[in-house]
Amino acid sequence: MSITRKAKYSVAIADDHVLVRKALGRLINTFTDYFILFEANNGEEVIKIINNREMQLPDILILDVNMPGMNGYETATWINNHFPQIKVLALSMLNDESVIIKMLKSGAKGYIMKNVEPDDLKEAFDSIIKKDFYLPDYISGKVISGLQKDVLSLSEKIELTPKEKTFLQYLCTELSYKEIAQKMFVSPRTIDDYKSSLCDKLKVKTRVGLVIFGIRYGLIDINTD
Repeated sequence: MSITRKAKYSVAIADDHVLVRKALGRLINTFTDYFILFEANNGEEVIKIINNREMQLPDILILDVNMPGMNGYETATWINNHFPQIKVLALSMLNDESVIIKMLKSGAKGYIMKNVEPDDLKEAFDSIIKKDFYLPDYISGKVISGLQKDVLSLSEKIELTPKEKTFLQYLCTELSYKEIAQKMFVSPRTIDDYKSSLCDKLKVKTRVGLVIFGIRYGLIDINTD
């Protein structure tokens, strides 16, 4: 006898690898509180389906970073601009700092690897629904010290200097630290001082951590290139 289970949250998948997409779909349908709403091969298909006025919007969209046609970055940006209530979870084989930063700046609420364990995927869903953000420690080796544990309250005021804010914004780009120094008309040593100061204030250890913290707490304007 089959058991009817009421799932609360809908999930959509966009991935051009059919086997990956189907396997993910079957797995997610076993999760308590989650069910698959639709699958798509790329960003264009996602937009076409979502723009159908009769289609229910997904609560979570799992988005492959590298897809033919409209890729993950472009699709996440479109979703963020048109349907910000949809929470994008980036999916990739790449544990690359620049890729993670670019996806988060495009509006993704989280980032996971394709070799993720089922329990970790479920944890990602739960965190995105409840906290509006998810990043596992393994992505970049404890890049955020205590962020997932809510060590810093959202209401706590963070005092940054104008130069630190500018530096934090530049960290979202693909510029090297040397190139950022040139843009800001300061020495590389001064850039090191900015980084050390921000790491101390925000309690993070890496560039990825700084960017994630900045985006998470509204210190970075994701609409600025």
